Amino acid sequence: MVWTKSVRRCATLGVAAGLTLCLPGAASAEEVRAGPWRSLFDGKTLEGWTAKIAKHPVGENYRQTFVADQGVIRVSYAGYDKFDNQFGHLFHKTPLSAYRLRFSYRFLTEGGLPDTPNWARANSGIMFHSQSAESMTVDQPFPVSIEFQLLGKDGDAQRPTGAVCTPGITITIDGAKVKEHCTPPANGPTIANGTWVQAELEVLPSGEITQKINGVVVHHYAGAALDPDDTVAGGAKPYILARGAQPVIGGYIALQSEGAPLEFKDIEIQELTPR
Repeated sequence: MVWTKSVRRCATLGVAAGLTLCLPGAASAEEVRAGPWRSLFDGKTLEGWTAKIAKHPVGENYRQTFVADQGVIRVSYAGYDKFDNQFGHLFHKTPLSAYRLRFSYRFLTEGGLPDTPNWARANSGIMFHSQSAESMTVDQPFPVSIEFQLLGKDGDAQRPTGAVCTPGITITIDGAKVKEHCTPPANGPTIANGTWVQAELEVLPSGEITQKINGVVVHHYAGAALDPDDTVAGGAKPYILARGAQPVIGGYIALQSEGAPLEFKDIEIQELTPR
């Protein structure tokens, strides 16, 4: 989708919600100023991050699901007896609107749980444009957000990483509204578990979004808006209906714990502003 050279004005729906709703018009992709790269993770602690795990209150890092260890944030199930659909997310403290995000991830080859759903094996993601952790209901499995989906190997079939998924939000690809919850990339690679992968996300002030895997563009889309017909972000219906099908540009970033052990590292952000 191509955006024209005009000015977009955004209004944030309060600190607790974190989503930013934008009025018509957009800054052009050619007219952005990039700030310095800065780390979102100190490599040693989870300072600045908040856990929200389904069936548990915000701020409870249930059985140390998220662990900071020697430069990585690890999603670990070492303390679990069973997964029991306790989908989790680790939210960074600062809502963002336009930026470049880069990070590395790898799925671990051991440490999974037998009751993890088949589809969730070697499956995780980075959520963005997300509602805040505080605005989620206790049992809500996924925040209203866009997911840069990360997949590893699970069996012998090809399983390309880098899909886009949309709990509670709709997007447009090539100007057409996407009806599916997840849209796989046509050129996403299948990567063996245990292998470090570099991922990049660019969110322009115009609302255009680009996902890259190992430097290659795997998705480009725009038109993010709340979806009153969503059936994936369970428990979020009142949150969405209170706001309507509004355009969304901005919100929180969260690392996902979806039943698969993995690690994240080198998580860096570069904020963008219109010139």
